[in-house]
Amino acid sequence: MPEEELAARVADVLSVDDEEFRERAEADTEVIKDAIQDGVFDNPQAIVGLEYEFYAIKSDDGTLRRVPRRLLELIGFEKELGLHNAEMTTSPQPLNAYGLLAQESEVKARLQTALDVTQSERMRLVSDALWTIPPEGEDATTYLTDSIERTITGPDGIEQSIRIATNMSDSARYHAMANTDRADVVGMHIDAPHVSLEADTVMPESLITSIQPHYQVSHAPDLPRYFNYALRVAGPLLALGVNSPFFPADLYDDDATAEDVLEDGWMEHRISVFETMLNDPATGEGKVRFPRDLETVEEAIDRIADDATMVPMPVTEGERFDDQFPHFRRKHGTYWRWVRPVFGGPTRSAANARIEFRPIPAQPTVRDSISFLAGFAGLMESLVRLEHPVVELDWELARENFYAAMRDGLEADLTWITNDGKETTDCLDLYEDLLAHAEDGLTNRGLSEEQAAKYLYPLRRRVRQGVTPASWKHEQVSAAVADGASLSEAIHTMQRQYVRQQEETLLEGSFADWIGE
Repeated sequence: MPEEELAARVADVLSVDDEEFRERAEADTEVIKDAIQDGVFDNPQAIVGLEYEFYAIKSDDGTLRRVPRRLLELIGFEKELGLHNAEMTTSPQPLNAYGLLAQESEVKARLQTALDVTQSERMRLVSDALWTIPPEGEDATTYLTDSIERTITGPDGIEQSIRIATNMSDSARYHAMANTDRADVVGMHIDAPHVSLEADTVMPESLITSIQPHYQVSHAPDLPRYFNYALRVAGPLLALGVNSPFFPADLYDDDATAEDVLEDGWMEHRISVFETMLNDPATGEGKVRFPRDLETVEEAIDRIADDATMVPMPVTEGERFDDQFPHFRRKHGTYWRWVRPVFGGPTRSAANARIEFRPIPAQPTVRDSISFLAGFAGLMESLVRLEHPVVELDWELARENFYAAMRDGLEADLTWITNDGKETTDCLDLYEDLLAHAEDGLTNRGLSEEQAAKYLYPLRRRVRQGVTPASWKHEQVSAAVADGASLSEAIHTMQRQYVRQQEETLLEGSFADWIGE
């Protein structure tokens, strides 16, 4: 899309009246609350779904690649923040043996097609949490921060300057974030150990990719119970899934040594990238955070409506069921919590209340990703049904678990309450209890013990071996540095090895195949 046309679309977005948008979003909450009281959002059983993000590389050297928009349409993927991003969203399925198999089969079928098509373009989609090799002939700093200004005449007839990120997708909402009068309370920078990157847009967020399991509750008023359990499992599951211990080498401070980076870096920088890019740099608070417990489903709805409006997007009429509350839907799009409630559905019969679980980074293989989907869904089933005592874990401890997992992965000191009511910080006791309940939840939904064990095997192996994708990467870089490689050489070598391993295991293997016995 020509830059002038995109700038004009951004100006249209910025012309939306903030106060009117907020009032309409608040009015929409009554529509949702009434529908919940009428049982519209209830379903006979739990439903699961998955959002799965990728980035593209040149297949011969692993450098980042921009994905042509026509190619995204051809493979049936959706655009994400950066021109190098692609996202797949699966069709919702019942939580049972056939439903989980359908989830895995759909991901594999669509991904295989995408890999076949992109191969002809000498391109490959990678499942990874944070890219580290910039495009050929470019550096990461410039790629992430390059932007231009265009002066256009707005809808009110007044000339205004619009900033456009050069390598960002042509979604007006993404670009509007840098042009709203609220931009001064958005970080638009990265602040991590030995990394400090300033930007004029939110484009640096495109460093990161994730998987996002969805769990749809059967009875909407019960959503807070599931939500509060989801907060308690967020830290332990994140610790198992960490996968972004390194940034592109040129983002590190000039005076940072390889030893500094290896010693001080975190296991999951994706968390801090998202938070520092979008939160107020003065306070550290903002829209991206670990949310508080919920008491009622009405509170969940009100939180979304009351959340600070980043960009009051224009709303068009539609025929979907959830077009009955369109401003609320738009508001929800920038309600960035690590665990968040969702209310929607294309039809009245498909209306649903669900939990979107956002802490998990993109994983090395499809099987690993489905393992997290199955594990999270199994936990939601079992913990709530059995009234597991971990829900009594102080919220502050649940939050501390989350950020400890971000920093240290499986080596983090996490606090858990086991099924017998005992508080423990023992890693093996924690995961023995957690994964046993994940398996119980799956078998209670009709999976055989063998099927449930197969889905959870990749997670059990990580606990048993004490290895995560992040620690695997850390070990690769550490060994290369010890052998005399520079930090940049070590990171690039590790990343290319990650891609080679993934080529052999993405569709049919798992990360467990990388780490051996």
